[in-house]
Amino acid sequence: MSDDDNRDRIFSRRLSEVKAFEFNTTVASVFQDMISRSVPGYSLLLRMIGLYADIFVTPGSRVFDLGCSLGEASLIIADQTTDIDCRILAVDNSQAMIEKCKQHRLSAGAIEWRCVDIRQTPLDNASMVVLNLTLQFLQPEERRGLLENIYAGLNSGGVLVLSEKVAFEDKTESKRMTQLYQGFKKTMGYSDLEISQKRNALENVLIPDSEQQHLQRLESIGFDEIYQCFRGFNFVSFLAIKA
Repeated sequence: MSDDDNRDRIFSRRLSEVKAFEFNTTVASVFQDMISRSVPGYSLLLRMIGLYADIFVTPGSRVFDLGCSLGEASLIIADQTTDIDCRILAVDNSQAMIEKCKQHRLSAGAIEWRCVDIRQTPLDNASMVVLNLTLQFLQPEERRGLLENIYAGLNSGGVLVLSEKVAFEDKTESKRMTQLYQGFKKTMGYSDLEISQKRNALENVLIPDSEQQHLQRLESIGFDEIYQCFRGFNFVSFLAIKA
């Protein structure tokens, strides 16, 4: 498959009906291009996950990449932990994504790819859990339960990496960040039509929380240290550490 075939053009033609966004075979085939052009600083986010793995992953523990999509975070973690006896479990409920993951060179032995609902994934003996642009796709009432399970499954000193698109409570800030984000996508080659149609497809599928909601929920669950380590317009990444 050529680079041109991997280019995201899903919303480039005017659609008679814009259906709800799904992580299907069509999306999986262009997802790497889609996410790198849609999330400001995405490549930096991945490099930071590798850094966190180097600091927090401990021998004999497990690492969970929940909502792993194409497995890029898992691959970086595996590369950073070659000298550590740990187990990496990458989970996604999209069969199309997991099939793509299994084609990775490092898939044999280094990473266990699982096609299963992350809400049904047992979590234990974890030194690191990654939710990289994943929580936002769960219904809001399901998010706390997942985070509570993650907290319970983390070892002392373990870390949750939570990266999300966020909403803004201040109307002026929300309007400005939306303007800047749409401008960013234009600089990445997306047209007004593509931006509009994808936004419609994601409505009621991707439901962002505010930064305050994230912080208050993580603190109330019991995380002892919470740091915002990244922000790019309306995307942020938190480190939440269990004492």
